[in-house]
Amino acid sequence: MGIQTGFHAPNGGGDFLGYRKARNGGTEVVYDDGVSRRIVWRVSGHAVNEAQLSDALRQAVSALKVVPALISEVGKRAIALERVGA
Repeated sequence: MGIQTGFHAPNGGGDFLGYRKARNGGTEVVYDDGVSRRIVWRVSGHAVNEAQLSDALRQAVSALKVVPALISEVGKRAIALERVGA
């Protein structure tokens, strides 16, 4: 089975976390709350372990506060994120 790139909150909420490849070849993480908030982060470094990133997103989207959980989960795996935009 391949690595999943997008995850929806299992509790019926509208939260979504996923990652994608940018035009420049880098990896971006996307959060959307399903209502009004969308946040995009750029993953620092080109050698991204997609299995670790996927696992971090899967764990974070299950939390009640998805964004703080995401920051914690990627930190545990030494994956650096840089927010894109303001």
